[in-house]
Amino acid sequence: MGRVLLLNATYEPLQLVSSRRAVLLLVDGRAEAVSTPPDPEVCRSASLTVEIPSVMRLQYVVKLPTRVRVPPLTRRSVLQRDNHSCAYCSAVADTVDHVRPRSRGGKNEWSNVVAACRLCNFKKGDRLLEELGWRLRFDPRAPDGYGWRWRNLGDSDPAWTEYLPKAS
Repeated sequence: MGRVLLLNATYEPLQLVSSRRAVLLLVDGRAEAVSTPPDPEVCRSASLTVEIPSVMRLQYVVKLPTRVRVPPLTRRSVLQRDNHSCAYCSAVADTVDHVRPRSRGGKNEWSNVVAACRLCNFKKGDRLLEELGWRLRFDPRAPDGYGWRWRNLGDSDPAWTEYLPKAS
């Protein structure tokens, strides 16, 4: 099942939706196709055939929060913030690690959680960086701005580039 970029009525990116959700929005008349690939996927029913677009726009405006709030701390968001790169050795990260372990008073917050590869996470265990002589490659902090989650899309569709914010 593919992904479709959903835009606000003002052409701001809102989210990525599944092909199924895209078809439902099109059939209900709540969205319109903006960009369709040359050879699109097709969804068929007994009485209807719908081409699945790569970019679609809502017919109405969804109000976005004016004040940017801190996004929720999840494994996926930490890996995305750190670009799936280990904070200790730059290898491909697949886990998250607390810089100051929770068992030693570390909190579950953006400034204490980094992406890590399994090997570094295992080596570090329940120890502090000073005990191992390790250093972080960057200072971890909460992502800023509304478009932070659009910066590191791995397998993005080329049709999305003109609608997504440029990396800063």
